[in-house]
Amino acid sequence: MSSERGDAVTGVGEAAQGRVPKLRFPEFRGAAAWSERTLADLCLRITNGKANAEDHEEDGTYPLFDRSAVIKRSNEYSFEGEAVILPGEGMRFQPRYFQGRFNLHQRAYTLMEHQGDARFVFQSLDLMQDEIARKAVKSTVLSLRLPIIQNFSLLVPSRQEQHKIADCLSSLDEVIATEGERLAALRHHKKGLMQALLPAPGQTNPRLRFPEFQNAGEWAMADLPEVAFFQEGPGIMAVDFCDEGVPLVRLSGISGMSVTLEGCNYLDPSKVSQKWPHFRLEIDDLVISTSATFGLVATVTAAAAGAVFYTGLIRFRPHDEQLDRGYLKTFLGSELFARQVAAAAVGGGIKHFGPTHLKRMTIPLPQIAEQKLVAKCLNGVDELIAAVTERVTAIKAHKSGLMQQLFPSPAEASA
Repeated sequence: MSSERGDAVTGVGEAAQGRVPKLRFPEFRGAAAWSERTLADLCLRITNGKANAEDHEEDGTYPLFDRSAVIKRSNEYSFEGEAVILPGEGMRFQPRYFQGRFNLHQRAYTLMEHQGDARFVFQSLDLMQDEIARKAVKSTVLSLRLPIIQNFSLLVPSRQEQHKIADCLSSLDEVIATEGERLAALRHHKKGLMQALLPAPGQTNPRLRFPEFQNAGEWAMADLPEVAFFQEGPGIMAVDFCDEGVPLVRLSGISGMSVTLEGCNYLDPSKVSQKWPHFRLEIDDLVISTSATFGLVATVTAAAAGAVFYTGLIRFRPHDEQLDRGYLKTFLGSELFARQVAAAAVGGGIKHFGPTHLKRMTIPLPQIAEQKLVAKCLNGVDELIAAVTERVTAIKAHKSGLMQQLFPSPAEASA
């Protein structure tokens, strides 16, 4: 827990066996154990926009909306893969903990507010995603229908304790949202800078140049193979994977600024020496994705040096000193390169490109000093983006760990 809240929660030790969390705020130590309730107990239904209670605010119970009622009553939101509570009727609910796991069924009741604190219910569901996934209907897509939703079982403390927990976690959500907005603004700023600092399609000069290069003349246009070496990773069968050995870098390893070993497999060192020695990464190599996810560019550091890179990834390096490595990285992450990729990519559902397509691509090439300045400018923005991304990841991890302590184990509440 962060230092500003570090004195707010106290461990309850053996009391956790009485269906209470491992951590409780001091004023709730020794309070009654949490009770088990279903969502059907905690929420009312609204069908086709009509509530089955005249005034749900007065009796302390809140409605469970169905998707059709929300669509009829509001045109402000997109409902593809998300659900929201209507403006003025409580918090906005986006089931981020459901994303990628299953879809909410068309007729399922997707919005809910608890009679004590809706935020508390949503945070509880956040911890139950594995249990919810097991209960989802397994058809073409996993889906949730009303009989499943209304029987979700939660452990619920007093209303006062709900509010305290919800306030604590909501404060972290606010920080995450603020940092997320900052991250989006930085990415938008970088995109605008790249569009200004690199020539637009069909142009030979960028819209924005540094003062010392205002009269430096037109940028050249070079064929990519003339100035850069590139190589696609080998196709390696799963039978060659080992429990340890030489790392095999995969797509998940190039999601940040530097190549990592996240999600990697391992290869027998002797087999690597025999079959794939020329596919081992070197420090400062650039690695990009060539299938499905385009635009990810990461630099090889000591952490991944010597690893083999998998098929679907391509490594780049400049041929010589007429191409700056940082500028090459900037180009590979630019819209100018992305347009060429989009035109060359092949495939049905999942598009991909390879060395054959790269051989036909071009790169705008100013003098080396201007390349370095363009790269330095954009690299500074990349470092800010990386710092904010790291902060968001750390706060989310902190919140996840805190929730494990502030709620009893979801398994205790499974129906």
